[in-house]
Amino acid sequence: MTTPVTVIGGYLGAGKTTLINRLLRHADGTRIAVLVNEFGALPIDEDLIEQTGDTVIAIAGGCICCAFGDNLIGALNDLAQIDPAPDHIVIEASGVAIPASLAATITLLPAFGLSGVVVLADAETVQRMADDPYLGDTILRQLADADLVVLTKADLVSDDQGHAVAGWLEGVCGHANIIPARNGALPNALVLGPQPRDTPPRPLPHGDSAFESVVLTPQRPTDPAQLAKALAKDGNGVVRAKGFVVDAAGQRHAIQIVGARWDVSPAPKAGASGVVCIGLAGQLRRDNLNALVERQQA
Repeated sequence: MTTPVTVIGGYLGAGKTTLINRLLRHADGTRIAVLVNEFGALPIDEDLIEQTGDTVIAIAGGCICCAFGDNLIGALNDLAQIDPAPDHIVIEASGVAIPASLAATITLLPAFGLSGVVVLADAETVQRMADDPYLGDTILRQLADADLVVLTKADLVSDDQGHAVAGWLEGVCGHANIIPARNGALPNALVLGPQPRDTPPRPLPHGDSAFESVVLTPQRPTDPAQLAKALAKDGNGVVRAKGFVVDAAGQRHAIQIVGARWDVSPAPKAGASGVVCIGLAGQLRRDNLNALVERQQA
């Protein structure tokens, strides 16, 4: 199995630090490694830090933060040698970086797999920043490359303003799902993908009331590519999905969906089957999703 990697991008002030600190605070046993250009660019909450070294910060719960400077490939290869290995890697892109270029680097390394490109946009400032003569092109490119756009600081604008910004984002973000967030309060499973380890599928905890999930459990062999492709289509409210299914030949596959992008990869034969689908509360079309699974079964 490859180690999943999520790229988190967005311009300065969009809320990347708040989101990443929250991911670490709610890791819940998942060993997350955060890669950042330099430590000063990503202040980790002091109460999370257990030990600080020259290139690695050890964080409570088995997570770490590593500085990679200009050598992302070298840092990823170093992480591959760590024992125990991280369950998930997060790359924090600088405010002027193009996240898709970092994502392309990941595809060069067989030990890692891209779990998604998540770009943050400040509800108060994103339209103004996109019109900036110096930064505007970069910001629009960041948004266009995203699989998932997180509209941060949604609580600081009126409902009408929030709807207007979301509508504008739909016009510039292409296939990306757009979700609002307050204080970076998103479940880790939505940002990183549910079921990070090979464990039985489970729905979101009840505390994440702005989102809901459904666990799809095929009872018969399933075409993994067709199922993943169908889940990635608009219309059923799926923002993120991940899980395992068995095909007609008895082979087990991992499938992942973020935005309109989907991926299927081989998985160990042993283990639970099922696919966790996450969406905004009230928008998951559960009956449609269960019927969709039935249609993809042999």
